[in-house]
Amino acid sequence: MTNQSLRGFDDEFTDLDHYIRVITHRIWEERRIEDIRRYYSDPCIVETPSSVSTSIDDVIIGTRATLQMFPDRRLLAEDIIWSGDAEAGFLSSHRIISPMTHRGAGIFGEPTGHKISVRTIADCVCKDNRIIHEWLVRDQAAIAVQIGLKPRELAQQWLNARGGWRKPIAGAAPAGYVSHLSANSVAQNYAAAITDFAHQRAAPQLAYDEAAQQFGPGGQIRYGRDDIAHYWQALFAALAVRTVDVEHLAFQQGGGRPDRVAIRWRALATHQGPSFYGHATGKSVEILGINHAEFVGGHVLREWVLIDDVALWMQILDPREPNDKNTQT
Repeated sequence: MTNQSLRGFDDEFTDLDHYIRVITHRIWEERRIEDIRRYYSDPCIVETPSSVSTSIDDVIIGTRATLQMFPDRRLLAEDIIWSGDAEAGFLSSHRIISPMTHRGAGIFGEPTGHKISVRTIADCVCKDNRIIHEWLVRDQAAIAVQIGLKPRELAQQWLNARGGWRKPIAGAAPAGYVSHLSANSVAQNYAAAITDFAHQRAAPQLAYDEAAQQFGPGGQIRYGRDDIAHYWQALFAALAVRTVDVEHLAFQQGGGRPDRVAIRWRALATHQGPSFYGHATGKSVEILGINHAEFVGGHVLREWVLIDDVALWMQILDPREPNDKNTQT
């Protein structure tokens, strides 16, 4: 990995990890929401599995709406896996666990008062003291389950409110930024295992420790190599992948932690059911996933898989034909 020099960043920041932790704390923990104008570029594309926003005002509006629904939301950093450099742009893959209480009305309906927790991973391109592009995946299905909804029900509510599946094509990351694809063998082997699962090929068993744990969509936890393999196989049996691309792959070690890998991947698939998402519809869906994994002896010991099942259900339930969707135009 390149030597980390924060040229162009404020002198107070010692490294990218420090930068991300400090600005996240200021914006969310201290509720200094207007600091978004200081730490985000304008425009700044933020892509999630179900939306694309482009302006700094969109980021501020979204932040305020989230705090309206979950006013006590915390953003507890579980890990930051970084790559890149100051010249082309860093990328921080920031894994967060958020404990919070559903106290306000919003896109999740009327407040239930339920205490919940949800994971998010945000991949942020950072340059010259600002976030200039972001991919964000939140486990919306986990929120749905904890407030008493099925992910399919929440997806239908959002479809009704939006008038169908409406996700524009996201613009490219800023010129000069090149997605990092680590050449490290541990990272490469993990990426190969994920793509093998996606194409329904037999993934190498040695990619996972026998006692591996997986924290997956909907807040589900799986234990053991076989249970994890079954999840991947069932997912891609339901959603038959036509293409899968690894968009970002980073390897990090040291700091008193296990070796870690961050991967962002995108697959185009056909819903062929039945499994997780009901009977086959033949609908075309896009899967935007971000994984973090910790390794011991070259094997995955713990894995976090961020896939938005609500966004997948929205695409499956959308009444329009695939070629009518915004993503296809």
